[in-house]
Amino acid sequence: MSNLQKKTDVILIGAGIMSATLGSLLKELAPEWDIKVFEKLSKPGEESSNEWNNAGTGHAALCELNYTSEKEDGSIDISKAISINEQFQVSRQFWSYLVNSNLIRNPENFIRPIPHMSLVHGEDNVAFLKKRFKALSSIPLFQGMEYSDSPEKLKKWVPLIMEGRTSNEPIAATKIDSGTDVNFGALTRMLFDHLKSNDVEIHYNQSVEDIKRSSDGCWDVKVINLVTGQVEHHRSKFVFIGGGGGSLPLLQKTGIPESKHIGGFPVSGLFMVCNNPEVVAQHHAKVYGKAKVGAPPMSVPHLDTRYIDNKKSLLFGPFAGFSPKFLKTGSNLDLIGSVKPNNVLTMLAAGAKEMSLTKYLIQQVMLTKEQRLEELREFIPNAKAEDWDLVVAGQRVQVIKDTAAGKGTLQFGTEVITSADGSVAALLGASPGASTAVNVMLEIINKSFKEQMLVWEPKIKEMIPSYGVSLMENPDLLHKVHTSTARTLGLSEREPVFS
Repeated sequence: MSNLQKKTDVILIGAGIMSATLGSLLKELAPEWDIKVFEKLSKPGEESSNEWNNAGTGHAALCELNYTSEKEDGSIDISKAISINEQFQVSRQFWSYLVNSNLIRNPENFIRPIPHMSLVHGEDNVAFLKKRFKALSSIPLFQGMEYSDSPEKLKKWVPLIMEGRTSNEPIAATKIDSGTDVNFGALTRMLFDHLKSNDVEIHYNQSVEDIKRSSDGCWDVKVINLVTGQVEHHRSKFVFIGGGGGSLPLLQKTGIPESKHIGGFPVSGLFMVCNNPEVVAQHHAKVYGKAKVGAPPMSVPHLDTRYIDNKKSLLFGPFAGFSPKFLKTGSNLDLIGSVKPNNVLTMLAAGAKEMSLTKYLIQQVMLTKEQRLEELREFIPNAKAEDWDLVVAGQRVQVIKDTAAGKGTLQFGTEVITSADGSVAALLGASPGASTAVNVMLEIINKSFKEQMLVWEPKIKEMIPSYGVSLMENPDLLHKVHTSTARTLGLSEREPVFS
């Protein structure tokens, strides 16, 4: 075993959509910088970014009901929906820049237009959806959204869902045609091909075992070649930890104060997939329902049209499972190994507060195929067992941290942890995740490279014309960027009409 030491400008850990995005941004802003990527698997985009490990929804809050909560006075809080939509517009702009610059090609291989719908049952839920529609539809970001509680209209929108439905329970839906299906696995692979052609060193089958700060302020990253067993030490002033569920253990190894009092709880996912062409042909939308009372936000059921390897299929789920692994390819010791003296009380507090989540996971793990099929039949009354198979999706590690709401609070979104000096950053958490990758990575760049931002800002605005501007407050700019990105990315067919 040798012990080599090499220095570089930027180290990216993990070859997923986050590292691919950050690397692509930095290559445009500082093309002369040396960037190295370390990935323990043999290919990019094999964990959370892989197309079979996520729902492939371009999260823009068009259909996800958990992004619009009902306040005590009965009004709808749309602030989170606005924020997520604006962040997705940032991603669209950067992807369009890459396509227009011929840095990536054939956008139809990673993004397609798909209507996004919300579907609910019962008087209370229908009333909620109607209020949500009224709150969102007048806003430029959500223009083009339609609402209907007419069964006849819904039969035209979602014939597969309405066929065979015998209940007299009230039903309603919203639909907006500007939604997207995004193959984040394909996009990740495209971006890494682009980075490789621009002299970024991408090292596969390389496991990062330790991260320590050196006396000169640089970070010493210990890497083991999983094929040869060779050990190398790489040094850099900046390290990004984008290892999906594996980010938390690596963040803890840095020892930065910001890594304290943070834990993680792994949740695995399962989807039912339909490959019967006759059934698949009857549905063309991503349809999100509402989580059942007592169920966590990540359990929102949805029936999705997906395009993977140019083949159309339907996915329904997610069904939750439990594994102590932080990654699909991780270790059964991941969860227990993440419990440290500085976060044990945080973890215990979360365990005491989240008994309902524990109960939910136990119930999900115990479901039989027939019970899962019954849940599917709430969406597709005539669903047949022989048309549907079960696929295991990715592992997600839900962040647990101390907040103003109390000790050991479970977080259901995307979390960025950055050291005070900006020299190391890690991405934790789950949805909306990949959909907002560009905005999240720009936030990291802003915190970690403050000295360069004055020089870089014109280039950032060239790549993302809305950078630093609220699209919510600038409908003319929104119209311009939405129209141009739709044209570039091949989404123009269902372009909404802006007033």
